[in-house]
Amino acid sequence: GSDDIIAGNVSKFIVLPPGYCGQLKRGHLIFDACFESGNLGRVDHITEFEYDLFIRPDTCNPRFRVWFNFTVENVKESQ
Repeated sequence: GSDDIIAGNVSKFIVLPPGYCGQLKRGHLIFDACFESGNLGRVDHITEFEYDLFIRPDTCNPRFRVWFNFTVENVKESQ
């Protein structure tokens, strides 16, 4: 569930619609936070234009999640 502890960063994580079995298409987003200062722990697909992003707590103070740093690739026009 959403209360699970998020221990690591996503690394070139491809987010596909639920039940999708085909090849990667433009618009199937690829999230990456596997670099220094990255802190994206999980991504859930909601709709083509909506995703739930779960930010890991700050390393030095787990009470704070006030910043985020990750990349997104494979977007399509108007997405």
